[in-house]
Amino acid sequence: MELSELTAYAEEAYGVKEEHKWADFPGFSVLCHPQTGKWVALLMRQWDTDTGRQLERCDMKCGRDCLLSENRPYLSAPVRMHGAQWVGVAFDEETEREAVCRLLDRAIALGRPHGAILELGAASPAPAEGYRDTALSFAGFGRPQEPGGTPERLQQLRRIRGYGGGAAGKAERFYRQARLMEDFEDDVPWTGDFVCYFPTYENLTTRQLRGYFTWRAGVRRGEFAPIPASCAYLYLYELLNGIGTASPQDALQKMREFEAGFLDSGVGDERIRVYLRRWMLEFAVLHGLPPETARKAADPVLLARDEALSALRAPEEASDEEIFSALCCLGGEKLAQSPAATGDPARGRALFAAVWRRACADEREGKTLFTRCFGERQARAWYPLSNAVCYQREAPPDADYLLNDCRSFHCRGGAWQQLAFEKLSFDKELFHGFLHEADARLRRYLKTGRYLREKPADEWAVPDIEDAIEEDRRARLEAARPKISIDLTGLEQIRRDAVTTRESLLTEEERQEEAAEAEKPAAPPPTETTGAGGLPIDPVQAEILRALLAGEDPSPILRAHHRMPSIAADAINEALFDEIGDTVLLCEGDALALVEDYAEDVARILGGNGHG
Repeated sequence: MELSELTAYAEEAYGVKEEHKWADFPGFSVLCHPQTGKWVALLMRQWDTDTGRQLERCDMKCGRDCLLSENRPYLSAPVRMHGAQWVGVAFDEETEREAVCRLLDRAIALGRPHGAILELGAASPAPAEGYRDTALSFAGFGRPQEPGGTPERLQQLRRIRGYGGGAAGKAERFYRQARLMEDFEDDVPWTGDFVCYFPTYENLTTRQLRGYFTWRAGVRRGEFAPIPASCAYLYLYELLNGIGTASPQDALQKMREFEAGFLDSGVGDERIRVYLRRWMLEFAVLHGLPPETARKAADPVLLARDEALSALRAPEEASDEEIFSALCCLGGEKLAQSPAATGDPARGRALFAAVWRRACADEREGKTLFTRCFGERQARAWYPLSNAVCYQREAPPDADYLLNDCRSFHCRGGAWQQLAFEKLSFDKELFHGFLHEADARLRRYLKTGRYLREKPADEWAVPDIEDAIEEDRRARLEAARPKISIDLTGLEQIRRDAVTTRESLLTEEERQEEAAEAEKPAAPPPTETTGAGGLPIDPVQAEILRALLAGEDPSPILRAHHRMPSIAADAINEALFDEIGDTVLLCEGDALALVEDYAEDVARILGGNGHG
């Protein structure tokens, strides 16, 4: 969209012309309110020598809360103007014409003086020259007559006028006209194009109205033929006003059918979906439909963000998969492609979840990591269906509506508020910094390769990340240790049986040798030795380790000292864990093997004992 399109709309819809007030600054101009003369928009044009193109922006006095309600990338804080009512708009290929024109409508409405009187039935302004390149038309008489005459119902429609000016008067007039035409059908096919912002019946010629009502009759039969987007919006406005529906539930169901038949099928303009999803949610809340019904109708992107926030807010109640998905949703899909998450998906995602849980358990200045990243839920004014032509027949009653754990709506005295986590309050730099540091350290821990460079600015996150990694390391070591179950109740009988068997097999000479051996004084027990760092390693354990370092089989040592291989390995691993921090010996069957990566550390420890 270009600024010239906005100025054309301002003149067409409100008779407001662009005013150049500063001869020395030809790139600046203003749009003034048609009644008060106060500025509603400051227009700015500037030539960019780097790109060789003209940059266009404007500051518009339409209320800062539209930054949240509209959620468009081309909207921002104002460039030149100050105050809570001003919003900045950038004009480029992505700027949506309808959305910006709605903002101007809002600016005009906000600037209207209280109690202003508008002449009922006044003729609408003519379109700006050069702007109306499609079939735009306005309320009034003197239209060309249709061949064969105009149906009586359409003549009655033209006679419904009045109900005041502005958006409220337009909405009521549309509602009265729509009630009149609720069951009307025609048989004149639609032809041509039609573009209009906030369209109502008044904006169509009689020929176009007949084409529209013919198309609508087909839609009600489940036949979705192509038609300009502005006509599709007109049909949705009817549903929002309860036209052609039996109940709010029926209206919502017809909106879903429209989405499936007109949008999902590829017949209609896909851009309608953004507004439709927003309106379906707002409609469900306004009419107090069940929250599960509203969630099915709402924008999936909005719901996904809320679900992600809910999982990260209470991580102890969420699964590992839910937490990892939430981190990807709020932090970007690149995290899902990290080798720390793809090498061993179950373990990698569990580690990311463990890191987040550990970090959230560590409060700093009374705030959890979640609160520091995403803030608290905030209440702001909520204007349901404000960007549609919808007649509010009576003030809404007081209500409290809980959509999910992160989003609720509250009405008091006819005014609505929404309580939710707002994207404008997110500290994206803090959150992305935490994810980057977690990804970098988990890649190194899992030895994935493709390592990330750690950033000094994110060192605040290191302690919690390392604590989570250490917990995982200990848990895996514990799980790797062999579990031996011994039935102690039968050991005594086994011993007695073994003694009896042995006695029966001994020769007389062997019995005499045992008796002589028993008369010798008892040798002192082996002394416990300590390695480097005060590690307890007894002489037999040291002998086993020396044999393994020399590439020899330690089995003779184990048999000579009546030690089981698995138990010996477990004891040595436990003795050396505080020094080395990992499993040193592996036991497969009855064979012991030294982990090659730690051979040098073992040799150092034995050398420190004086046994090397």
